[in-house]
Amino acid sequence: MSRLTRRTVLGAGLAAAGTGLLTACSGSMSGMDHSSGGGGMSPSADYLTPDGKQVGAAEALRKPGPERRFRLTAVETPLDLGGGRTVRSWAYGDDLPGKEIRVTAGDTLALTLANNLPEATSVHWHGLALRNDMDGVPGLTQRDIKPGGSFDYRFAVSHPGTYWFHPHSGVQQDRGLYAPLIVEDPKEPLKYDKEWVIVLDDWVDGVDGSTPDGVLAELSKGMGGMDHGGSGSGSGSGGMEGHDMSNMSMTTGKSPSPKSAGPSRMLMGATSDLLGGDAGDVGYPHYLINGRTPDKPQTFAAKPGDRIRLRIINAGGDTAFRIALGGHKLTVTHTDGFPVEHTQADALLLGMGERLDALVTVGSGTFPLTALAEGKNRTALAVLRTGAGAEPTSSVRPEELDGKVVHGGRLKAAESVRLESGRPDRTIEFKLTGSMTKYDWAVNGKQYDPAQRYPVRSGERVRLSFVNSTTMWHPMHLHGHTYGLADGGARKDTSIVLPGKKLEVDFDADNPGLWMIHCHNVYHAESGMMTVLGYLK
Repeated sequence: MSRLTRRTVLGAGLAAAGTGLLTACSGSMSGMDHSSGGGGMSPSADYLTPDGKQVGAAEALRKPGPERRFRLTAVETPLDLGGGRTVRSWAYGDDLPGKEIRVTAGDTLALTLANNLPEATSVHWHGLALRNDMDGVPGLTQRDIKPGGSFDYRFAVSHPGTYWFHPHSGVQQDRGLYAPLIVEDPKEPLKYDKEWVIVLDDWVDGVDGSTPDGVLAELSKGMGGMDHGGSGSGSGSGGMEGHDMSNMSMTTGKSPSPKSAGPSRMLMGATSDLLGGDAGDVGYPHYLINGRTPDKPQTFAAKPGDRIRLRIINAGGDTAFRIALGGHKLTVTHTDGFPVEHTQADALLLGMGERLDALVTVGSGTFPLTALAEGKNRTALAVLRTGAGAEPTSSVRPEELDGKVVHGGRLKAAESVRLESGRPDRTIEFKLTGSMTKYDWAVNGKQYDPAQRYPVRSGERVRLSFVNSTTMWHPMHLHGHTYGLADGGARKDTSIVLPGKKLEVDFDADNPGLWMIHCHNVYHAESGMMTVLGYLK
């Protein structure tokens, strides 16, 4: 319990540090205390603040264009998952996923988030290189948006691509609080007839009393000496008594959530060769495409011969997905919003937080779009209908799933976005540490502390070296930047780091502020596998 106590103290310290902040609806970071700590790397008084002049100057260089205004309300609401399954969860309005936001590169996105939830929340704009004080990380770049409050996000959107948004508050992302963000290219080079946005998710909230906070509470006990009541597929007791972790968020201002009374969700024995062994921690009762279970899938209509652009987003909490369209090959065109050399595939693999775009010319008939929960032997399903044919069943497994599998690490950047070669000015090693036994996930052996920062300077070429010393895979995500993989590899913001392997990526430090780096397994991140990259003054 000592680890939980330290996290409790951290939360209290952050709450105290925030007493001088302006109100959450102001959108300002004036008064934010960024002066303590520094991780022994550099005194944090030397770091830029998220609302500093340099951040405003970087925003001006993006040449903010016409304003596109939106309003979003986070609420507790019933959600229909299809097949007669309705759950009560948290979402943006009453839609799952939340309604898509679509803008054009060069626009200024202005969005007001109203928080009608019982807890504080936030919005992180995953994959965007935006101004730092709009990045949506409470306790680092903004204050919590408390219940009944609101926050005005406003920033230039400079690069086209497939993105999404979700909270950065506790494990809220593993509820229904997520939606696609599509940034259209005013000079779109691709030719296609239709577009299909596909959001993949693993679902536990509201099923038999389960909540993400309850799942985190169970996982945080680790595997040692516990009776997990089965395989984590929905049977057995959760054993939550005396271990309520609902107030253990790395962010502040949250009120406790109710305890989970659901069954055990800890997953044992999920393995995948593609993921280097252990596939995940959580046995979810449902896997979804666009908020629907396989028993009542979404159907997408097109004509034979249509060329369709698929924009695929993995919004899951603990699940990689292998996705294929029965009877078709896919041509990958983008990963994480940036174009790649076109690559043909039978199936695509996406870790949490990753996006892949692909083109497909469709035949005549009815075809399953199947997303296999990698290593977990369950699937999500959607249907493409271009003609006659029987509706695919939930048990369908297209043979393409066992064909050529392509993921972001195997792609080459298109020449137009390839990172110029050059020696790094600075190399930072992030050793990924921890285990399922103690559930003590961390970076360089240290659990998340927002006061500990790894320094960079504007104008530097920075190399990040992720060294995975654990027995699990981790999808590592860098906020506010896009990096290049080695040897002309894809431009990305989220990459799978396999167990026992090292992944090196380079980026140009051109977006000042304080930026998170973390595992996009929401339970690993909330347990401590997060840290901060800070620009020096």
